[in-house]
Amino acid sequence: MNTFNKQSQILEREGTYPVAKTFMSGVFMWMFLALAITAATAWAVATSSSLLSLIYNIETGGMSILGWVVMLAPLGLVLWMSAGFQRMSASTMVMIFVLFSVLLGASLSSIFLIYTSASIMKTFLITSGMFGTMAVVGYTTKTDLTKFGSIMFMGLIGIIIASVVNMFMRSGTLDYIISFIGVLVFTGLTAYDVQKLKRIGSQVGLEDEGTRKITIMGALTLYLDFINLFLFLLRFFGNRNN
Repeated sequence: MNTFNKQSQILEREGTYPVAKTFMSGVFMWMFLALAITAATAWAVATSSSLLSLIYNIETGGMSILGWVVMLAPLGLVLWMSAGFQRMSASTMVMIFVLFSVLLGASLSSIFLIYTSASIMKTFLITSGMFGTMAVVGYTTKTDLTKFGSIMFMGLIGIIIASVVNMFMRSGTLDYIISFIGVLVFTGLTAYDVQKLKRIGSQVGLEDEGTRKITIMGALTLYLDFINLFLFLLRFFGNRNN
């Protein structure tokens, strides 16, 4: 995301100052579109035995080779978008973002096999409420959340390390702690990222190629905040299928 910040700094020096609301509306539009694509894909895969058989090995219960590709590909696409920010066109970034949303939806189809549809919907509504509240806080607060964001990033690194360790320990208690901290971290990051994007929105041009690319990267940032918050909350509110 360093190139994302550098691009906003370049635009600031060029002296372009549009209304932040217009920029933010574009960010949220792309974020909501990506969430809709992900949800539709997850549901379509989960309700199709033929599609599920391509991702999961029905006999062993594990993932197929294609399943591993589907699971790991979204991470590769995020890294590709970040590394190629300067070289890519806005239209290319849009296509990659849409592909990312589809692949992540396919990889998240497993939650419909593990949890009941009712509890997934309940968790989604809870996530939407928390995300919306923190987005409003981040947009309206006069407090500088930069230091707060740094603390949240440190917490994120801790979550990643603890999750890797727990892959070997398989501790239910540690998993509960990781989930609790994850909810706190991504709740805080939502407010921080919205405030950061609001500042960027006051510095960029309305109909600029660079602005359109920053809009997509901003949408990706908030999309990831929402998805991670949802998945951590699902561990608390999700009711498993019998």
